[in-house]
Amino acid sequence: MPRKKSPRTKGKFSFTRFFQKFNEGDRVAVAQELSVRFGYSKRLQGRTGKVVEKQGAAYKVEIKDFNKSKLYLIKPVHLIKIK
Repeated sequence: MPRKKSPRTKGKFSFTRFFQKFNEGDRVAVAQELSVRFGYSKRLQGRTGKVVEKQGAAYKVEIKDFNKSKLYLIKPVHLIKIK
């Protein structure tokens, strides 16, 4: 995980990632965007899960933590779709 951005990209983020849409059942990976507040610990970085539903501007993502399934509310700028 990158700890900081290069000076040219500092404070900027991609609008396509910010406004991307997901459907229920899509597989996604968590990739923290450093210029937008994430709100969860760093150990969630790189985890994969399934989109359960949309709630407001964020998505409910079900991620397995060992044997237990957990639900996280994550904004789409921090998610990458897995094919």
